Amino acid sequence: MSKQSQAEKITSGQGFIAALDQSGGSTPKALRLYGIEEDGYSSEAEMFDLIHGMRARIAQAPAFTGDKVVGAILFEMTMDRDIDGTPSAQYLWEQRGVVPFLKVDKGLEAEANGVQLMKPMPELDTLCERAAAKGVFGTKMRSVVNAANTDGIRAIVAQQFMIGEQIIGHGLMPILEPEINITIADKADAEDILLAEIKSALDALPADQQIMLKLTLPESANQYKALVDHPRVMKVVALSGGYNREEANAKLAQNSGMIASFSRALTEGLNAQQDEAAFNDMIGGAIENIYQASIAG
Repeated sequence: MSKQSQAEKITSGQGFIAALDQSGGSTPKALRLYGIEEDGYSSEAEMFDLIHGMRARIAQAPAFTGDKVVGAILFEMTMDRDIDGTPSAQYLWEQRGVVPFLKVDKGLEAEANGVQLMKPMPELDTLCERAAAKGVFGTKMRSVVNAANTDGIRAIVAQQFMIGEQIIGHGLMPILEPEINITIADKADAEDILLAEIKSALDALPADQQIMLKLTLPESANQYKALVDHPRVMKVVALSGGYNREEANAKLAQNSGMIASFSRALTEGLNAQQDEAAFNDMIGGAIENIYQASIAG
């Protein structure tokens, strides 16, 4: 698996990154939206079997190829499983032309200074080694901003960049995700603070290093254009953050150079009870809409 060809796919490929990385906490909700209630499984193992089945079904859909989906973010358990008899990361790249990423964070700390930092990741080095061995191109880790608090946002950015450098040390491309909660009253102010802090951290990176960013769709069009254009940023991707697909696509289309990395907005309308034709038609339509919004900017 050529790292260079994967990097080229992300840098210049037309399309978006699918977020297929719901974790233990968000899996029951994802399954409920997929038409499987909590009484439909009796153990955590069974729950993870069902969500893997959903992800594998998406990955095998005819429309899910590198033509429109340039990358996919996987949950650790997905990386460790197979799709159609092939290890997931290998399947995505070799069979679908989709660059594999891995979610590496272990969830969020309690809120302080208006933000939630990431919990410690003591096994990160081991996980990165395993991911690299399995052909994963990069990683993703999420923290959350709940207020326009400069100290809090500065701490979030510092943590994201510090751990990002650790990930770069394993030859992987880190996607830094300091999500801004879409429901907060001072969202636009938080975006201004976040932009300034990220620019400052980027300027301090060594010239030969690059990162990716996953950011909440902003209140002002092209809020993050300076980051899109920054030489140390491979790509800026957008999270849907609770906006429905139509809202998310409309906002995304206003932001030049940003592409989607949607989770819920991608799987909206999919149902375990759908037959193959209906399922493939639904995911195909979603992929087309998100693709169009991603290339519109």
